[in-house]
Amino acid sequence: MKKLLPGLVAILFTCTQTFAQTTNTLTAKEQKEGWVSLFDGKTTGGWHTYNKGVAGDAWTVADGVLQLNTGAEGRGDIITDKEYENYELALDWKIAEGGNSGIIFDVNEDPKYSYSFLTGIEMQILDNEKAEDNKLANHLAGSLYDLIPAGKAANPAGQWNSIKIRKDHGKLTFWLNGSKVVNVQMGSADWKALVEKSKFKSMPDWATYGKGHIALQDHGNAVYFRNIKLKQL
Repeated sequence: MKKLLPGLVAILFTCTQTFAQTTNTLTAKEQKEGWVSLFDGKTTGGWHTYNKGVAGDAWTVADGVLQLNTGAEGRGDIITDKEYENYELALDWKIAEGGNSGIIFDVNEDPKYSYSFLTGIEMQILDNEKAEDNKLANHLAGSLYDLIPAGKAANPAGQWNSIKIRKDHGKLTFWLNGSKVVNVQMGSADWKALVEKSKFKSMPDWATYGKGHIALQDHGNAVYFRNIKLKQL
């Protein structure tokens, strides 16, 4: 292998250092606007496995990334310790080839529910090309799962995607890689019509709590998260 020129080495080192300093941190502007970090880039502090007191061993942190290791024990959705009501949530995710996961919010934690999706609303995470659940438009990445399709292709498996979810008194807005992909008012006539045609029609407690935990879904595939931050409205 050829030796790198000293100047190139310096540039690569500077880029690496800059990335290390900015990932999972807030800018001065973000701090002034009221953003807080939900992931410190080092631990699972502030999170625990759904209906468990601590985060299971399957959720680990490496190189500033929160990831699900499907071969480990302690599986299950990981959720925030705190509950939130009106906010903007932003994060980056990437999914393994053929993978499926989700960001679920307004989650009620109660032993009578086996899974977070029984009460929470989901923004889909998916490998749109190779995942089994890629047959319906409203099941593709960025969609309000089983209700509203994102209408924009996500970056492929193994590449990072950036999202933002805004929930303001029931008004839901989703962004995927900078593009607005979902905009709907919960409880409206349009919302009720969408729910009536979805699988959630048969889930009486789904989307009824208004305030709850934020969950990162264990759907059986490796999934990765970073830069998880939230601003309360």
